[in-house]
Amino acid sequence: MATAPSDKSNGPESTKDSAVTTIPPSIPPPRKVALVTGITGQDGSYLTEFLLSKGYDVHGLIRRSSNFNTARLDHLYVDPHISSKARMKLHYADLSDASSLRRWVDSILPDEVYNLAAQSHVAVSFEIPDYTADVVGTGSLRLLEAVRLAPKSIRYYQAGSSEMFGSTPPPQSESTPFHPRSPYAAAKVAAHWYTVNYREAYDLFACNGILFNHESPRRGENFVTRKITRAVGRIKVGLQTKLFLGNLSAARDWGFAGDYVEAMWLMLQQDKPGDYVVATEESHTVEEFLYAAFGYAGLDWKDHVEIDKKYFRPTEVDSLKGDSTKARRELKWKPKVGFQDLVKMMVDHDLELAKKEKVLVDAGYRDSQQQP
Repeated sequence: MATAPSDKSNGPESTKDSAVTTIPPSIPPPRKVALVTGITGQDGSYLTEFLLSKGYDVHGLIRRSSNFNTARLDHLYVDPHISSKARMKLHYADLSDASSLRRWVDSILPDEVYNLAAQSHVAVSFEIPDYTADVVGTGSLRLLEAVRLAPKSIRYYQAGSSEMFGSTPPPQSESTPFHPRSPYAAAKVAAHWYTVNYREAYDLFACNGILFNHESPRRGENFVTRKITRAVGRIKVGLQTKLFLGNLSAARDWGFAGDYVEAMWLMLQQDKPGDYVVATEESHTVEEFLYAAFGYAGLDWKDHVEIDKKYFRPTEVDSLKGDSTKARRELKWKPKVGFQDLVKMMVDHDLELAKKEKVLVDAGYRDSQQQP
């Protein structure tokens, strides 16, 4: 008579398997933690939104100032005294202070570090070259060293810039030689190669994102695209008549900053670290941007724009146009917002801002001739 197979459903092996495969629903998986420098900037705010949407806890490093500079993050801020669910926290530090970087990296122990902080205005870098080099170039080295010495493995993202290509003709890809034309661009080249060196010397998961120009309604008002759209809004409502600019023939590859932060994150999710150009692969001149922005508001830019030689750089970058084939292939990334939609987005925002400003001017609270 055949022996019936034994029932092992209640045996010790079944109990062991059940213990391994069953996860109590009351214990959620730990959140990933990101540390972001430059969190108060345009890119920092969009990246923080993106990371929070992915379930991260986000820690941002900010410089101490007598004035608050967190307007781009105000809609994300939760007071930790009021709620224990605050998932974005800010800490004082500076890329010129290695001890502060090391302290926060060691205490937060993030899974990912995004180095977005910089003195990022090209024209200003000619006026304060020492500071620009220290923060943009050596500052990245200080942060890389803090990541290297941390007691856990951390993935690192370095924000590069298309300005590094300088006078090298387009299209520009990861293999295009750098020829920087400003102290800012030269400092970014240094940061790029520091990142490559730490990746090769210490086996760090360190990536360079070579981002071409990316704009948004959160762009600083002293950058040419936002300077234009702010002027469009003010001119449209009668608060301004003239806009003074420099080189109108400079061509740039302009995309939407909100699209580009996704590429930053995707780089740190790959199996191996690498360097990636992020771009729309379209190039437009400043004059084309003027035409699109003023035309969208029903204005003729030629009636309002004047050239001021003080806005010309000592060494100009004539044309930038990215080749983002690698990012599109490996990261499966591509831009969602095109040039015309980007311009319209920025003009719409600044028209609304100008209307609110006019209410204050009409009430006597602000000088109508104040320029952005």
